[in-house]
Amino acid sequence: MLRFASYDIVFQEIPGEVTLAVNLSNCPNACKGCHSPHLREDIGEVLDEEAIAALLKEYGASVSCFCFMGGDADPVAVERSAALVKRLSDGRLKTAWYSGRDELVPGIHAESFDYIKIGSYQEALGGLASPTTNQRLYKVENGGLHDMTRVFWRDKRTSAL
Repeated sequence: MLRFASYDIVFQEIPGEVTLAVNLSNCPNACKGCHSPHLREDIGEVLDEEAIAALLKEYGASVSCFCFMGGDADPVAVERSAALVKRLSDGRLKTAWYSGRDELVPGIHAESFDYIKIGSYQEALGGLASPTTNQRLYKVENGGLHDMTRVFWRDKRTSAL
């Protein structure tokens, strides 16, 4: 069972998308330096069909993507929930999954999502914005995973423009 502790509309998690990022709790990864260690606890509201429908009713017209932030304790439930988002939005919304695992869980179908981020947070390597990161953001298209991580690596000399 998935639980969500919070959510927000964000603009940087999935480039080119206005994203409803839903922060899932009960994270089993315990990454050192995690910016959200409270999400290791099993807290928040149950993310079931009723909760997803309510979020979509409130925010669905304002966003282009629904992103599951976490959910590694129950990846099958994340995949089912992504299908539910697609169905309830009549396929209008894209779906994304930010997983802290270093590989996609066997049995999970990448094509269930439009975007997938994988990789544990390793403090020394940095997050997606760091060119040394181990994390990767993939766009799922044509049956494959296309690495788009580089879009996060802005040239610091021109980032103020």
